Amino acid sequence: MTMPKTMKAAILVEQRKPLVIAEIELPQSLDVGQVLVQVHYSGICGSQLGEIDGAKGEDKFLPHLLGHEGSGTVIETGPGVRYVKAGDKVVLHWRKGLGIEPVPPKYRWDGKTVNAGWITTFNEYAIVAENRVTVIPDDSDLEVAALFGCAVTTGFGVVVNNSKIRIGESVVVFGAGGVGLNIVQAAALAGAYPVIAVDLYDNKLALAREMGATHLINAQKTDARQAILDIAGTVGVDAFVDNTGQPAIIEMGYQLTKPEGRVTLVGVPRKGNNIGIYSLPLHFGKGLSGSHGGEAVPQEDIPRYHQLYRAGRIKLRELITDFYSLEEINTAIRKMRDGTLAGRCLIRMAAGK
Repeated sequence: MTMPKTMKAAILVEQRKPLVIAEIELPQSLDVGQVLVQVHYSGICGSQLGEIDGAKGEDKFLPHLLGHEGSGTVIETGPGVRYVKAGDKVVLHWRKGLGIEPVPPKYRWDGKTVNAGWITTFNEYAIVAENRVTVIPDDSDLEVAALFGCAVTTGFGVVVNNSKIRIGESVVVFGAGGVGLNIVQAAALAGAYPVIAVDLYDNKLALAREMGATHLINAQKTDARQAILDIAGTVGVDAFVDNTGQPAIIEMGYQLTKPEGRVTLVGVPRKGNNIGIYSLPLHFGKGLSGSHGGEAVPQEDIPRYHQLYRAGRIKLRELITDFYSLEEINTAIRKMRDGTLAGRCLIRMAAGK
């Protein structure tokens, strides 16, 4: 297959505005360490909603492409690439894996440069860094494979690497989105009890139960703090994982954990939204830390979790609740925001059908 000249992409042109769907031009050659991938499926992560909303402040790279989890087929590789080849089926992920980290590509649209990082997936084709793709077996389910780009590896990594959950420990997972549901599943797989899922929407909590949550709390209908204490006891919980990035919830989690409990922050507060805590317990064993993608190592973790899925030990197909076309991506984003979507939605690329 020759390198395509143009492709359809969803572009972030202005913060807090819908993405613009347009035909953009690709560079006609690959630089050292770059890989051209035909994207088949892309997930939408809360991180992209944060980018659109400007959660981390002013975006100096507009207009630019988005997306950091997906699946696809390698079309062509640039000089120096060793770990993937044309024809390989791959997971696209934002955590660094094997290979070169090259200069990011630049696309063209309407006479302007469209920036991109080392990975984007809201586009029919993607020029990505070699170290942002990991090869999977040719017969892999490419819909499920997209989840390994972030939702699965982050969720399981939070449990294994950040919270370090042990058999019989109590866990609260606050926020049951795509990552949160995998945290629930991984905690259950690790033998945690109780596994308490908290969210604002009953459809998400129902899916959390399917993933292994033993107790469900709808924070819109009940006092989450008191409900957690009623379940876990006044001594508190061993681990509290926050996926919301809301300071009040982070502070509550800090207060509800045992003296040597751990609070893991997955969600990121908006810039300027600081937390206030009494820090003395940190000197006596309490832990408060942020997760960076579950500290996942793609080339090690993706094959392991893929094997678990194939063996029927973890549920991933059940997490995919909705499909949209690239043209419908703003609808998908809106439904993520209003809680209509229970699990992970996937963008199905026309080129990947």
